[in-house]
Amino acid sequence: MSSRSFRRRVGGTVQGLLGACLLCLVALGAGAQEAREPSLLRASDADMESLGWDPAGLERVFVFAASLGSDSLLIVTDGQFVAAMGELNRRYNVHSVRKAILSALVGQHLGGGSRQVDLDASLAQLGIDDSPDPLTPLQREATVLHLLKSTSGINHPAAAEGGLTAEKNRRLGTRENQPGSIWAYNNWDYNALTTIFETRTGLSVAEAFERGLAGPLGMEDFSADDVSYRAAPERSRHRAAMFRLSSRDLARLGQLYLDGGLWDSERLLPASWIERITTDASETGEGGLRGAHGYLWWIPAEESGLPPGTFWAWGLGQQALFVIPAWRSVIVHQADTTAFVERWLALQTRDGLAAEAALERLVLGCILAGDATDAFCREDRFILPREFDELLSLIVAARLR
Repeated sequence: MSSRSFRRRVGGTVQGLLGACLLCLVALGAGAQEAREPSLLRASDADMESLGWDPAGLERVFVFAASLGSDSLLIVTDGQFVAAMGELNRRYNVHSVRKAILSALVGQHLGGGSRQVDLDASLAQLGIDDSPDPLTPLQREATVLHLLKSTSGINHPAAAEGGLTAEKNRRLGTRENQPGSIWAYNNWDYNALTTIFETRTGLSVAEAFERGLAGPLGMEDFSADDVSYRAAPERSRHRAAMFRLSSRDLARLGQLYLDGGLWDSERLLPASWIERITTDASETGEGGLRGAHGYLWWIPAEESGLPPGTFWAWGLGQQALFVIPAWRSVIVHQADTTAFVERWLALQTRDGLAAEAALERLVLGCILAGDATDAFCREDRFILPREFDELLSLIVAARLR
């Protein structure tokens, strides 16, 4: 299915369906919290089956997603709409999905020219340092490729790090590490990569995304104002570039990867760049949906049930973009984290809790209370990883062999 067909069927069709009479309500599933009643858009049973999906299985998927408080869930196969829940044109903070987007931008600007990004260039050659704590000579030997592969070994404070510090410290320790020797999910790497990208190309992340991806892909909801920066100069000079995107626009990005970097016969990404995600990935030791990590995308392990060759982008609150070549499918999941993040940050600033402790209080508070009348717990609580794993298990079960 061509990308032009995808834009026509998923862009135009979904846009039309949003206001059409083809809406029906997802049945409510039993659970600790009372589910909202999001609208469900769906293809006919015959079309679902022809695209490789079991209609009854997908009904179970969307009932469970509604019980979690998911705000949108979209499935596209062969460039054709299968089923969706929620407002597909509403933009949400995608959190760490930003890293896969940054990877795409680097892939569009590869090279050794004056306005390109050289993967083999070291931080020292690029003039990259940090403050208030400077990098050591060994740390400055790390290359752009090390940042992309999350193997710089640099354990520095970072902007937008949230609750990731403890795990990073566990993997990297407090001593210097030889670049390339240890994998760690490391926001310092990604923020420094943002600095390098903007310095080398002369483009802001917003400009590069709008020109190189949003415009050519026909994204309907994105504007440059949907990119913002999170800075923490007391921790690091490198900023995090944050994105807000809608489900249907995220699906376009996924379809670009599914089609090997081609969109309407235009080469937007090198096919070799996409191949690197799964062929040059680092084992994480975590298994499940995060079995490996390649060029800022996650690679599910075999026990996840997802087929080999699958890769996905993840963000706080279970923001997710799955690219599943074996199924010829793209899947998007989003949850509005606005209220959750406000409460999470308030617990840290007002009550002095560490990020991890604040997260635990919010999550356990809703689970232990089991209060279906509490609007926050019903609609805005954090979707747990185990709940998201269960959602993916239902999706796998709904796929016809």
